[in-house]
Amino acid sequence: MLRDGFDVGLMFVVGLVFLVTAVAALIMAATARADAYQAADKQSKNFWLVILGITVVVNLVVPVLFLQIAGLVASIVFLVDVRPALRQVSGGGGGRRGGGSSSDGPYGPYNGGR
Repeated sequence: MLRDGFDVGLMFVVGLVFLVTAVAALIMAATARADAYQAADKQSKNFWLVILGITVVVNLVVPVLFLQIAGLVASIVFLVDVRPALRQVSGGGGGRRGGGSSSDGPYGPYNGGR
């Protein structure tokens, strides 16, 4: 009886992780420029919106584990392959916005008090 509760709770958490990953990937795909997909030599924006949208719907409406795993794979492919390529093409390659070096402060370069 305790194990049944654990299994249900575990599947809920796994399903929630799948859903959050799919929604995050869908939002990232929707906010990228359409021409960046072509410049990065990736599938079109509409393709990724449809694939990731279907993934979100599957996770919400038809929680079949096989379909959820297939959607998770699509989300991971977008997050680790397509999104970095889009960021590189769009000029957001680094971790900092606006460029500059790691020693730059809010008012310019930090020179160590010299």
